[in-house]
Amino acid sequence: MLAIIGGSGLTKLSTLAVARREVVRTPYGEPSSALVFGQIAGRDAVFLARHGHGHTIPPHRVNYRANLRALNDAGATAIVAVASVGAVRGHDPGELVLPHQLIDYTSDRARTFFDGGGQPVVHVDFTHPYTPELRATCLDAAGEAGIALTDGGVYAAVNGPRLETAAEIDRIDRDGATMVGMTGMPEAVLARELGLPYVAICVVVNHAAGRGDSALAISMEALVRALEEGMTKVRALLEHIAPRLGVPLAGAGR
Repeated sequence: MLAIIGGSGLTKLSTLAVARREVVRTPYGEPSSALVFGQIAGRDAVFLARHGHGHTIPPHRVNYRANLRALNDAGATAIVAVASVGAVRGHDPGELVLPHQLIDYTSDRARTFFDGGGQPVVHVDFTHPYTPELRATCLDAAGEAGIALTDGGVYAAVNGPRLETAAEIDRIDRDGATMVGMTGMPEAVLARELGLPYVAICVVVNHAAGRGDSALAISMEALVRALEEGMTKVRALLEHIAPRLGVPLAGAGR
């Protein structure tokens, strides 16, 4: 079953034919929202709003462990996470990007399921943080749908909720990142610990601080417009991804 994690601009999924909503608890507490079960293009799917249905949970307060555990327990076999990002270099507002790598700048987030308490220490391979087979599926679906989806990019995960300074973006650029967002970690590594195939579809909503038309300041009005337009394309893309995930994919689990 395909699991979709919606980010900013995707607190509900209009393309999901809803069958039921389920409030769940996990050993790590409550997930951000009720799980919404239904079908997309005739295939079973479950949707979770990362920031809550009212977009009230900031990125550093998201209970990532509860979210991933709830989706795993619900029977998810693959996760497509949707996120908004700023363009550091090589991307433009309105673009959809399928990143292939990430750099983690976050701190003070619960980032593993193997956190003591008598559990054995477990080290998961994270060389390629996004599942290659699932990335290929998304790219094939985009080609079929005629939706432009950039193949590759390096996601810089920062704490937020404030946006970055121009100097911070310069540093991120020197480190090799091409986009910046606030929710990519620890979500990706928690999926890996659970053995769940995981990809991120990123909607570029602005040039990052100090870049392009954000050289002096970031226009929140333009950001919102780009977000709305991008999410329309994401919904259409999901209609083509879902039919390709009728059977479980082999993920890089532990």
